[in-house]
Amino acid sequence: MNTEQEWQAVRDWIAQAARIAVLTGAGMSAESGVPTFRDATSGHWAQFNPQDMASERGFRAAPARVWDWYAHRRQGVAAVQPNAGHLALAAFAQRHPGRLTVITQNVDGLHQRAGSAGVLCLHGDLMADRWLDTPRACCRLEAALPGSPPRCAACGNLVRPDVVWFGENLPASVIEAAQQAAQDCELMLVVGTAGAVYPAAGLAHQARQAGARVAVINPAASELDSVAHAVLRGTAVQLLPELLGEPCPRGAAAPSGETA
Repeated sequence: MNTEQEWQAVRDWIAQAARIAVLTGAGMSAESGVPTFRDATSGHWAQFNPQDMASERGFRAAPARVWDWYAHRRQGVAAVQPNAGHLALAAFAQRHPGRLTVITQNVDGLHQRAGSAGVLCLHGDLMADRWLDTPRACCRLEAALPGSPPRCAACGNLVRPDVVWFGENLPASVIEAAQQAAQDCELMLVVGTAGAVYPAAGLAHQARQAGARVAVINPAASELDSVAHAVLRGTAVQLLPELLGEPCPRGAAAPSGETA
């Protein structure tokens, strides 16, 4: 259980920091009901090797099957909504322009739908597309021939989901921006991630080495607990609205007309 001292320390760090970086992981999306990768490969899809469903090799071997699996995943994400943690981050950023950078390992777009701008999506965007091969002048996504998957009518180039597959590098511009945010921040909040996937987890190490405070918010132990100056046990939905809200005595009633 979190002590009042631990909670208040993190609250104070948020109030004092001129630049805050927030690294979010799958636990944050799970609170909205987003199917995990494991969930998405259950049922009908359990008969296929997950790496074949999320790799360039697998896509080239069976493009229709992989495209249909991603259509299935997109339907699952479209059916859920941003949770109170997503909304708290977006609201804080809107109240304090320029202070907060969201870096996420999630591909579901819930931070953006909640209203966060400039989100650094380390592993891509499930709802976006790009070309499989280097696009030619004839390749225009808005003009792709419908299909499973869509393709360029002129050269046959296939459309693929704009996510990072097994064996692929993170988008260079995104990881560079994330590393810069980690380097420049005075506080990093690590929310809903086990801290086992690199280079994403390395951002917390980088922030600490650069002199920032690091606070982990997670219901269970993570591999980044040892890096943190403070560890708060709880979920994003439970803790972020209170931590990022306007100053208010802890446990006080919300103003009339509002919900806690």
